[in-house]
Amino acid sequence: MLKIRLSRIGKKKKAMYRLIINEHTRDTYGRALEILGSYNPFTKKLETKKERIEHWLKNGAQMSPTVNNLLLENKIIKGEKVIASSKGKKAVKAEKEAKQTKPSEKKETKEKKENEVEKSK
Repeated sequence: MLKIRLSRIGKKKKAMYRLIINEHTRDTYGRALEILGSYNPFTKKLETKKERIEHWLKNGAQMSPTVNNLLLENKIIKGEKVIASSKGKKAVKAEKEAKQTKPSEKKETKEKKENEVEKSK
């Protein structure tokens, strides 16, 4: 499956990105099928070849979530934004624990802790 995604270029602490089309299993630093544009995150400037992006999308290429959101912000494509980042392990674990414990159980545990504190005094 072909995918349009970002490939980092530039110096240390001076990142620049290329929009490339590549097989999704290949390394982004390797040889790309085509360079479709560039993105500078410091100036938020996006330069693209709009016709070529549309061509690849019509031929079945997919986009990474970040590229999708960049192209939407710059009105190159139409659609909806996609969540580009995932939650960390701690946040997911805390969410699962919150779902498992019921609100009544939370109140009971608070009351138990308060009673233990009073008994220890």
